[in-house]
Amino acid sequence: MSKLYLVSSGPGHRELITPRALAAIAASEELVAYGLYLELLGDICNGKNHHDRPLGEEIERARIALNLAASGKTTALISSGDIGIYAMATLVFELLDEQLQGRENHPEWLNVDIEVVPGVSAMQAGASRVGAMLGHDFCTISLSDLLTPWQTIEKRLHACGQGDFVVSFYNPRSKKRDWQINTARDILLEYRPATTPVLLGRQLSRDDESVTIGQLDQLDSADVDMFTLVCVGNSESRHIINPSSTHGAQWIYTPRGYSKKL
Repeated sequence: MSKLYLVSSGPGHRELITPRALAAIAASEELVAYGLYLELLGDICNGKNHHDRPLGEEIERARIALNLAASGKTTALISSGDIGIYAMATLVFELLDEQLQGRENHPEWLNVDIEVVPGVSAMQAGASRVGAMLGHDFCTISLSDLLTPWQTIEKRLHACGQGDFVVSFYNPRSKKRDWQINTARDILLEYRPATTPVLLGRQLSRDDESVTIGQLDQLDSADVDMFTLVCVGNSESRHIINPSSTHGAQWIYTPRGYSKKL
Protein backbone atom coordinates (compact mmCIF):
# COMPACT_ATOMS: atom_id res chain seq x y z
CA MET A 1 0.00 0.00 0.00
CA SER A 2 1.14 3.57 -0.69
CA LYS A 3 2.56 5.34 2.36
CA LEU A 4 2.26 8.94 3.55
CA TYR A 5 3.93 10.02 6.76
CA LEU A 6 2.67 13.22 8.38
CA VAL A 7 5.85 14.17 10.19
CA SER A 8 6.37 16.57 13.09
CA SER A 9 9.85 18.10 13.06
CA GLY A 10 9.65 19.85 16.44
CA PRO A 11 10.34 23.49 17.26
CA GLY A 12 13.75 23.68 15.58
CA HIS A 13 16.59 22.00 17.44
CA ARG A 14 17.78 18.69 16.00
CA GLU A 15 17.68 17.01 19.42
CA LEU A 16 13.95 17.72 19.74
CA ILE A 17 13.09 15.70 16.63
CA THR A 18 11.73 12.33 17.74
CA PRO A 19 13.40 9.09 16.62
CA ARG A 20 10.14 8.09 14.94
CA ALA A 21 10.16 11.31 12.87
CA LEU A 22 13.75 10.68 11.81
CA ALA A 23 12.86 7.12 10.81
CA ALA A 24 9.88 8.32 8.77
CA ILE A 25 12.02 10.84 6.88
CA ALA A 26 14.70 8.22 6.29
CA ALA A 27 12.09 5.83 4.88
CA SER A 28 10.65 8.43 2.48
CA GLU A 29 11.65 9.14 -1.10
CA GLU A 30 9.73 12.42 -1.34
CA LEU A 31 9.67 15.29 1.17
CA VAL A 32 6.97 17.97 1.04
CA ALA A 33 7.21 21.03 3.28
CA TYR A 34 7.55 24.77 3.61
CA GLY A 35 11.15 25.41 2.53
CA LEU A 36 12.32 26.72 5.91
CA TYR A 37 11.43 23.42 7.59
CA LEU A 38 13.62 21.49 5.16
CA GLU A 39 16.47 23.97 5.77
CA LEU A 40 16.19 23.47 9.53
CA LEU A 41 16.37 19.70 9.09
CA GLY A 42 19.62 20.07 7.13
CA ASP A 43 21.47 16.93 6.08
CA ILE A 44 18.63 14.73 7.34
CA CYS A 45 16.97 15.56 4.02
CA ASN A 46 19.94 14.71 1.79
CA GLY A 47 19.25 12.28 -1.02
CA LYS A 48 15.51 12.98 -1.07
CA ASN A 49 13.34 14.74 -3.62
CA HIS A 50 12.18 18.08 -2.19
CA HIS A 51 8.82 19.66 -2.93
CA ASP A 52 8.67 22.99 -1.11
CA ARG A 53 5.88 25.52 -1.38
CA PRO A 54 5.73 28.96 0.31
CA LEU A 55 3.43 30.03 3.11
CA GLY A 56 -0.10 30.40 1.87
CA GLU A 57 0.08 27.32 -0.35
CA GLU A 58 -0.80 24.76 2.31
CA ILE A 59 -3.58 23.17 0.24
CA GLU A 60 -1.17 22.67 -2.65
CA ARG A 61 1.37 21.06 -0.31
CA ALA A 62 -1.23 18.62 1.00
CA ARG A 63 -2.36 17.75 -2.53
CA ILE A 64 1.21 17.17 -3.69
CA ALA A 65 1.86 14.84 -0.76
CA LEU A 66 -1.31 12.82 -1.34
CA ASN A 67 -0.63 12.58 -5.07
CA LEU A 68 2.96 11.45 -4.58
CA ALA A 69 1.96 8.82 -2.05
CA ALA A 70 -0.94 7.63 -4.21
CA SER A 71 1.49 7.17 -7.12
CA GLY A 72 3.42 4.64 -5.03
CA LYS A 73 6.18 6.86 -3.67
CA THR A 74 6.78 6.80 0.07
CA THR A 75 6.26 10.41 1.07
CA ALA A 76 6.71 12.60 4.15
CA LEU A 77 4.69 15.77 4.58
CA ILE A 78 6.58 17.78 7.20
CA SER A 79 5.52 20.54 9.58
CA SER A 80 7.39 22.17 12.44
CA GLY A 81 6.24 21.59 16.00
CA ASP A 82 3.49 18.98 16.05
CA ILE A 83 1.88 18.47 12.64
CA GLY A 84 -1.50 17.95 14.31
CA ILE A 85 -1.47 21.35 16.08
CA TYR A 86 -2.30 24.27 13.74
CA ALA A 87 -0.47 22.44 11.00
CA MET A 88 -0.82 20.23 7.94
CA ALA A 89 -2.33 17.01 9.30
CA THR A 90 -5.84 18.40 9.55
CA LEU A 91 -5.72 19.62 5.94
CA VAL A 92 -4.82 16.14 4.66
CA PHE A 93 -7.80 14.63 6.46
CA GLU A 94 -10.04 17.45 5.28
CA LEU A 95 -9.11 16.62 1.67
CA LEU A 96 -9.78 12.94 2.31
CA ASP A 97 -13.15 13.88 3.78
CA GLU A 98 -13.90 15.93 0.66
CA GLN A 99 -13.09 12.85 -1.44
CA LEU A 100 -15.40 10.68 0.65
CA GLN A 101 -18.16 13.27 0.23
CA GLY A 102 -17.72 13.21 -3.55
CA ARG A 103 -16.36 16.73 -3.83
CA GLU A 104 -12.91 15.60 -5.00
CA ASN A 105 -12.01 13.29 -7.88
CA HIS A 106 -9.05 11.43 -6.44
CA PRO A 107 -10.24 7.96 -5.41
CA GLU A 108 -6.58 6.87 -5.36
CA TRP A 109 -6.06 8.97 -2.22
CA LEU A 110 -8.20 6.51 -0.27
CA ASN A 111 -5.65 3.75 -0.89
CA VAL A 112 -2.87 5.66 0.88
CA ASP A 113 -1.73 4.38 4.26
CA ILE A 114 -1.34 7.45 6.48
CA GLU A 115 0.74 7.56 9.65
CA VAL A 116 0.79 10.66 11.84
CA VAL A 117 4.09 11.12 13.68
CA PRO A 118 3.68 13.40 16.73
CA GLY A 119 6.27 15.89 17.90
CA VAL A 120 7.22 18.61 20.37
CA SER A 121 5.10 21.72 19.93
CA ALA A 122 6.18 25.31 20.48
CA MET A 123 4.07 25.58 23.63
CA GLN A 124 5.84 22.57 25.15
CA ALA A 125 9.26 23.93 24.21
CA GLY A 126 8.41 27.35 25.62
CA ALA A 127 6.98 26.00 28.87
CA SER A 128 10.07 23.86 29.40
CA ARG A 129 12.34 26.91 29.06
CA VAL A 130 10.70 28.64 32.03
CA GLY A 131 9.82 25.68 34.24
CA ALA A 132 6.30 24.24 34.42
CA MET A 133 3.96 26.86 33.03
CA LEU A 134 1.54 24.25 31.66
CA GLY A 135 1.35 22.44 34.98
CA HIS A 136 -2.44 22.71 35.20
CA ASP A 137 -5.34 23.02 32.75
CA PHE A 138 -4.44 24.98 29.65
CA CYS A 139 -5.67 25.77 26.16
CA THR A 140 -4.31 27.11 22.88
CA ILE A 141 -5.86 29.84 20.74
CA SER A 142 -4.76 30.97 17.30
CA LEU A 143 -5.18 34.71 16.89
CA SER A 144 -5.18 34.53 13.09
CA ASP A 145 -8.56 35.54 11.68
CA LEU A 146 -7.63 34.56 8.11
CA LEU A 147 -9.59 31.31 8.40
CA THR A 148 -11.53 31.80 11.65
CA PRO A 149 -13.87 34.79 12.16
CA TRP A 150 -12.68 37.20 14.84
CA GLN A 151 -16.07 36.91 16.59
CA THR A 152 -15.33 33.21 17.16
CA ILE A 153 -11.82 33.94 18.43
CA GLU A 154 -13.14 36.62 20.78
CA LYS A 155 -15.72 34.19 22.17
CA ARG A 156 -12.95 31.69 22.88
CA LEU A 157 -10.84 34.37 24.58
CA HIS A 158 -13.67 35.14 26.98
CA ALA A 159 -14.21 31.40 27.61
CA CYS A 160 -10.48 31.06 28.35
CA GLY A 161 -10.69 33.95 30.81
CA GLN A 162 -13.80 32.64 32.51
CA GLY A 163 -12.33 29.15 32.78
CA ASP A 164 -9.02 30.52 34.13
CA PHE A 165 -6.95 28.48 31.68
CA VAL A 166 -3.27 29.02 31.03
CA VAL A 167 -3.28 29.96 27.35
CA SER A 168 -0.71 29.67 24.58
CA PHE A 169 -1.29 32.00 21.65
CA TYR A 170 -0.28 30.85 18.18
CA ASN A 171 -0.09 33.24 15.19
CA PRO A 172 -0.10 36.25 17.55
CA ARG A 173 0.90 38.84 14.97
CA SER A 174 1.83 39.33 11.33
CA LYS A 175 2.57 42.35 9.14
CA LYS A 176 -1.12 42.75 8.38
CA ARG A 177 -2.43 41.74 11.81
CA ASP A 178 -0.96 43.81 14.61
CA TRP A 179 -3.90 44.45 16.94
CA GLN A 180 -5.23 41.01 17.95
CA ILE A 181 -2.69 40.28 20.68
CA ASN A 182 -3.40 43.58 22.44
CA THR A 183 -7.13 42.90 22.26
CA ALA A 184 -6.55 39.41 23.66
CA ARG A 185 -4.53 40.98 26.51
CA ASP A 186 -7.34 43.39 27.34
CA ILE A 187 -9.92 40.60 27.40
CA LEU A 188 -7.81 38.44 29.73
CA LEU A 189 -7.25 41.43 32.03
CA GLU A 190 -10.98 41.31 32.72
CA TYR A 191 -10.49 37.93 34.39
CA ARG A 192 -6.99 37.75 35.89
CA PRO A 193 -4.49 40.03 37.65
CA ALA A 194 -2.33 42.53 35.78
CA THR A 195 0.72 40.81 37.30
CA THR A 196 -0.12 37.43 35.72
CA PRO A 197 3.18 36.06 34.32
CA VAL A 198 3.66 36.00 30.56
CA LEU A 199 6.22 34.11 28.49
CA LEU A 200 7.43 35.43 25.15
CA GLY A 201 9.45 32.72 23.40
CA ARG A 202 10.87 33.64 20.02
CA GLN A 203 12.51 31.11 17.68
CA LEU A 204 12.31 28.52 20.44
CA SER A 205 15.15 25.96 20.48
CA ARG A 206 16.81 27.60 17.45
CA ASP A 207 20.17 29.38 17.37
CA ASP A 208 18.63 32.85 17.78
CA GLU A 209 16.21 31.86 20.55
CA SER A 210 15.09 34.53 22.98
CA VAL A 211 12.95 33.99 26.07
CA THR A 212 11.40 36.88 27.98
CA ILE A 213 9.30 36.81 31.13
CA GLY A 214 6.91 39.69 31.72
CA GLN A 215 3.44 40.29 33.06
CA LEU A 216 0.03 40.59 31.46
CA ASP A 217 -0.48 44.34 31.65
CA GLN A 218 2.89 44.87 29.91
CA LEU A 219 2.16 42.55 26.98
CA ASP A 220 2.35 44.58 23.75
CA SER A 221 2.21 43.70 20.07
CA ALA A 222 5.44 45.65 19.47
CA ASP A 223 7.32 42.83 21.26
CA VAL A 224 5.71 40.01 19.27
CA ASP A 225 5.94 38.58 15.75
CA MET A 226 4.93 35.39 13.93
CA PHE A 227 7.98 33.58 15.28
CA THR A 228 6.92 34.30 18.88
CA LEU A 229 4.96 32.03 21.16
CA VAL A 230 2.97 33.98 23.75
CA CYS A 231 1.92 32.05 26.84
CA VAL A 232 -0.16 33.69 29.58
CA GLY A 233 -0.47 32.11 33.01
CA ASN A 234 -3.70 31.67 34.92
CA SER A 235 -4.65 33.52 38.10
CA GLU A 236 -2.50 31.16 40.21
CA SER A 237 0.61 30.94 38.00
CA ARG A 238 3.74 32.00 39.85
CA HIS A 239 6.92 33.74 38.68
CA ILE A 240 9.78 32.93 41.05
CA ILE A 241 13.42 34.07 41.11
CA ASN A 242 16.23 32.16 42.78
CA PRO A 243 18.44 34.75 44.57
CA SER A 244 21.14 32.12 45.17
CA SER A 245 21.57 31.43 41.48
CA THR A 246 24.75 32.84 39.92
CA HIS A 247 22.98 33.28 36.59
CA GLY A 248 19.72 34.74 37.89
CA ALA A 249 17.53 31.68 37.39
CA GLN A 250 13.84 32.48 37.23
CA TRP A 251 10.89 30.24 36.62
CA ILE A 252 7.16 30.18 35.98
CA TYR A 253 5.03 27.37 37.29
CA THR A 254 1.29 26.79 37.54
CA PRO A 255 0.38 24.89 40.73
CA ARG A 256 -2.03 21.96 40.68
CA GLY A 257 -3.04 22.14 44.33
CA TYR A 258 -0.31 20.06 45.96
CA SER A 259 0.19 22.84 48.51
CA LYS A 260 -2.66 21.27 50.45
CA LYS A 261 -0.47 18.19 50.93
CA LEU A 262 2.89 19.89 51.58
